[in-house]
Amino acid sequence: MSLFRPFGGCALVLGAALLAGCGGNDFSDLQSFMEEVRARPAGNIEPLPQVIPYEAFTYSASSLRSPFQPPVRIDLTQRERGSKDIKPDEDRPRQFLEGFNIEGFEMVGVLSNQQGMQALIRGAGSVHRVKIGDYLGRNHGRVTSIEEGRVDVVEIVPDGEGGWLERPRTLSLAERG
Repeated sequence: MSLFRPFGGCALVLGAALLAGCGGNDFSDLQSFMEEVRARPAGNIEPLPQVIPYEAFTYSASSLRSPFQPPVRIDLTQRERGSKDIKPDEDRPRQFLEGFNIEGFEMVGVLSNQQGMQALIRGAGSVHRVKIGDYLGRNHGRVTSIEEGRVDVVEIVPDGEGGWLERPRTLSLAERG
């Protein structure tokens, strides 16, 4: 303990000297600065920006062709002419799957029994059974054949000149990997 005794006395003298330096009450420069700041004109605060309410967006293109599928190319120079003999039967009752685009359907399987083959098609929110002669898609698509890995559909589309064209489509079995 005798080693720290000389330092204790020095610390006491140094602390007393520091306290003596803080004893002055000359705040005139601080007072003049504060008076100068108070004399300045008060500034204007900008009003808060107007809040624009959120407007919900309704996506209305869900029934159109997916932008991630290639578009159907039509060569206008080699254009087929429609026939007046081919036309859809407008008097027949509509089936449920005719209210949806054929691009939205996917073949997921087949069933076979005594009545023939039926295809399982996923689309319109669930899986549906279709048989030969059933209709699906918005262009009067009629199922013409069902095989193990595919469903053949013939659509009847307008040619733009008052006639109708038959356009074959195929739904292939979706492979899982």
